[in-house]
Amino acid sequence: MVNILFDCPNIDDFYDELKKYFSPETKVAVVAFSFYDDEVFDAASWERVFGRGVGRMYFETVDSFRPFGVREENITFINYFTDTHESARQKILDADTVYFTGGLPDRMMDRIRELDLCDVLLAHGGVVMGYSAGAVIQLGRYHISPDADYAEFGYYEGLPYLSGFDLEVHYEHRAQQDEGIRRARAEGGVPIYVFHTREGGIVVEDGKIRTVGHVDVIGV
Repeated sequence: MVNILFDCPNIDDFYDELKKYFSPETKVAVVAFSFYDDEVFDAASWERVFGRGVGRMYFETVDSFRPFGVREENITFINYFTDTHESARQKILDADTVYFTGGLPDRMMDRIRELDLCDVLLAHGGVVMGYSAGAVIQLGRYHISPDADYAEFGYYEGLPYLSGFDLEVHYEHRAQQDEGIRRARAEGGVPIYVFHTREGGIVVEDGKIRTVGHVDVIGV
C-alpha cells in the first residue's frame, strides 16, 4: 500500500517523484466529501462544484492527474447526494487509487461514516492519496491549528491508515501554527511533518516515509 499526502492539489509539480504510481490505465475514485455546507448542500450544488465537465473541483482534480497520463474517463467521483453505500463501495473497489479532496476533514469523516464506507476504504490495497484535508484524514488522529475554518486548536479522528506522526498543512509561519505545532508535539509525542503551502508532502510506502519538496520535520 502507498499513501501520498500533499499540501495542495499541485501534485504535477512533483512529477518525477510520483510518476511511478500512475499510468494511463490507473482508475481513480475521488471521495468528494470535504465540501463546505454553505457551498454544497444538495445534488445540484454538488454538480456545480464537482460535476463532470463543469465543476471547478472536477477540473482541478482531472488536471492534476493529466501530466501522469491518467485518462479522464478513468477518474470517477463519489457523489455524497446521489451515490448509495453500494454504488460508492463499488467505485472504491474498482479503483487503483483513492483520492481525498481538500476542504473540511471532520465533515468528510462525517459523510464517510454516514455512507458506511470506513471499512471498504481501509481495506483498499492500492494507492491512497489526498491533499490538505485529504492528507490529514489518512491519519488515525490529527490536529488542526486555528485558521479561517477552525477557531480553536483541536484533535480529530481520521481513517487510521497511518499513525506515529502528525501533520501541519499550509504552513505559513503564523504564530497560531507555531503554537499548534508545539502543542501537538508536546501532547502527542510524535513527529510533526510540516507542509509549506504548495511546496510538498510525503509518500509512505511499505511503512517508510519519504518527504517530497519543502517539508520540515519536527521531533525526529
